[in-house]
Amino acid sequence: MIEAAAVIAAVHVTDEQKKMMLDGLMGQRNNALRVRELHLANSVAPVAMTNPIPAGTNPPPIEQARPMRLGPAPSIAKFAAQTKDSDIADEAWAFATVRELGVALRQNTVTSVGLTKMYLARLRRYDPLLKFVITYTEDRALKQATQADHELARGRDRGPLHGIPWGAKDLLAVKGYPTTWGAAGLEHQQFDYDAEVVKRLDAAGAVLIAKLTMGALAQGDLWGYPAGSGKPGGRTRNPWNPHQGSSGSSAGSASATAAGCVGFAIGTETLGSISSPSTRCGATGLRPSFGRVPRTGAMALSWSMDKIGPIARSVEDCALVLHAIAGPNGQDLSVHSGAFNADLTSDVRKLRVGYVKSAFDTPTLQPLPKDEVRTLSEADRAKREAEHKAQFERRAYDAKYDAATLDRLRGMGITLTPCEMPDFHFSALLSILETEAAAAFDELTLSGRDALLSGQKPFDWPNTFRTARFTPAVDYIQAQRARTLAMAQMHDLFMQFDVIVAPSGGTQLTATNLCGQPAVIVPNGIRGDDAPPPPSTEDGSLINVGGPGTPVSITFLAPLYEEGKACVLANAYQRHAGFMQLHPKLPPEV
Repeated sequence: MIEAAAVIAAVHVTDEQKKMMLDGLMGQRNNALRVRELHLANSVAPVAMTNPIPAGTNPPPIEQARPMRLGPAPSIAKFAAQTKDSDIADEAWAFATVRELGVALRQNTVTSVGLTKMYLARLRRYDPLLKFVITYTEDRALKQATQADHELARGRDRGPLHGIPWGAKDLLAVKGYPTTWGAAGLEHQQFDYDAEVVKRLDAAGAVLIAKLTMGALAQGDLWGYPAGSGKPGGRTRNPWNPHQGSSGSSAGSASATAAGCVGFAIGTETLGSISSPSTRCGATGLRPSFGRVPRTGAMALSWSMDKIGPIARSVEDCALVLHAIAGPNGQDLSVHSGAFNADLTSDVRKLRVGYVKSAFDTPTLQPLPKDEVRTLSEADRAKREAEHKAQFERRAYDAKYDAATLDRLRGMGITLTPCEMPDFHFSALLSILETEAAAAFDELTLSGRDALLSGQKPFDWPNTFRTARFTPAVDYIQAQRARTLAMAQMHDLFMQFDVIVAPSGGTQLTATNLCGQPAVIVPNGIRGDDAPPPPSTEDGSLINVGGPGTPVSITFLAPLYEEGKACVLANAYQRHAGFMQLHPKLPPEV
């Protein structure tokens, strides 16, 4: 057994060494079994907490929270002209931004109760098509909305989120309601407390109307029980093309926001779970710096990588939500002590802006590696080459949207400086995420209840968790030590810039999630009728992505705890480009 384990661990031991190791290994195993008997809850964090600020580096100055500086209040004339009654039956406000809804509430054009009923009705209408709701919180919502209307009428204004209906990714605990984590077998799980983010949004006067879908245990967009089981579950869909998944794992948060079914939503990201569904669904996402928002009461996937952030219809809305939920709470010890303060009126032309040059370079079609096709038959080689060419054509088509971003920014008076991500094997560090996730759900693996999860393919969590059990503790620590070097290199890069512009996928996504930098993801256009078709048109297929009529996005990155700078440029760009005005055309009835 030692010999086999040594092969997996890529170490060599002699026969004499194996005999010497035996007693120690039995002791390790017994100690592990004793710890296992503690049945550690998902909410119990490790002693060591991640600090993404490199040693010897001055942390950002600690600021006190203050009101955000926003641009002029938006006009609501175009919405008000369509509103026919107090219940907003015509849904004129479905795609209004948080700021627009706030203006309407304070001008008594709409009520919080009316907005709440309108959004609840839309959720119920489109859930059969888009599958984005796990639990409605209607009773709670109507009480909150009624209270919000009374308070606003008496002049008690809690701030820009007061009276705004929102949806929570179903990994946030809400007292009195299930918190399923999107997983079969946990549909009745409840906690007797509210997550810290829920408490803060309650205090801000926001109205929670639903707990939205998430890929099971924060993976992808497949949740609940498998299709055909007769039990709740399915794949959350992209409102621009309901034959496609919404991506994940903040699947329902992005889909419901983009479909005009909530005012805003809360998502989480460990490795793309705000960025990817925001891109797929055409929503605006803000992934904060690691340690910006307390995760108390939220499901843990990776204690050293998890982040909570908003998904909304505009950068301005995302900033308003982050302002309400950021800051320490004394329980999540990873949270940075500074406040999030953004000045969206500042001059973007004064920002030092970089762009990841190689990611924007025009792609070229490269031949397939000879080793990959040498043993293939002529027919299989032709098929593989056709797939390779089609993949290139899709990449080349989307690259035009990325290139247009740089032209627009230059047209806004922005000076762009080329840069590159550090030459570092960031993907080699993803064993950190996998190992922490396996620990977070070890009880599930040991009990065999992982068999209930809807995803059971080699890339799904059950297999990943089992595989991660064979990661040596030494290798996990070595990966964390290598991450220290990665963080230092990323910090050196961001010291040169206020904002870095990048496509929404690729190396930057892995690098910034591992090293903690924030990102703002904004819609960047809709693929035209001339777009190459998706790799598959099968309903719900994992490779049914892209194609005509689907959104693309662009990402604005910033140094640690400098989300405000990314928000400033992303907000200016979003307003200049105008894509936030585009919304999916959903059928009036489903």
